[in-house]
Amino acid sequence: MKIGINSDMGEGFGNYRICDDEALMGIVSSANVACGFHAGDPIIMDRMVRLAKQKGVEVGAHPGLPDLLGFGRRVIQMDAAELEKHMVYQIGALQAIAANAGHRVTHVSFHAAMGNMVNADADMADVVARAIATINRDFIVFSQPDAEIVRASRKVGLRILTLFLADRAYDEYGHLVSRKLPNSVITSTEAVAERVKRFLDSGTVKAIDGKSIKVEARSILIHSDTPGSVNLASTVRRVIEEGGGEVTPATVLLN
Repeated sequence: MKIGINSDMGEGFGNYRICDDEALMGIVSSANVACGFHAGDPIIMDRMVRLAKQKGVEVGAHPGLPDLLGFGRRVIQMDAAELEKHMVYQIGALQAIAANAGHRVTHVSFHAAMGNMVNADADMADVVARAIATINRDFIVFSQPDAEIVRASRKVGLRILTLFLADRAYDEYGHLVSRKLPNSVITSTEAVAERVKRFLDSGTVKAIDGKSIKVEARSILIHSDTPGSVNLASTVRRVIEEGGGEVTPATVLLN
């Protein structure tokens, strides 16, 4: 099996860092780089892009709502046109930084509240998908399956890479359990190893209530801000490779 590993990265600000991005970049096949609104800044973005180029890792934009204090996880009311402009601004910034570093942006992966908005709202999903296709029709959209952004992206001819979130709990309907609830974030390497092995073997994951649910995904996500994220990502890669799988970049997976 060929499958990707991706992580949301560069989510510090100034001198502050969320995780060991350098170590994490040596594990993943795709890096979703924060673009300065929920986290990150031009210096961090440049460092992430250059590190990704050095490690042979694909780079994607990770746009979020303009909410540094809330890490982009708080809802900000805006209409579809406003959301579109905030997204386009961030993608453009990362494209310029990548070009300056001799690298390129290959995908878009939405962060937190912005992601929830385009996953649930059909009109917003249509607007942002059209904008992404206008910027670069070759961009890949990273998303959980069965989201409005998946439908909208396919409608305009964009490719989709669906995700399995190894460090987040699912409910019986295949939705993420709210971070406000206990056990919604999974930090145990043993638990992550079991979840990934189960997913690779059967395409299923055990929901928080114990039920087995189907998950369709081509890449496994570990959040860089999850405690122990480097160890968790290393565990994911180990389980894949021990099972005979190959960690593969998104552009190759969908070629």
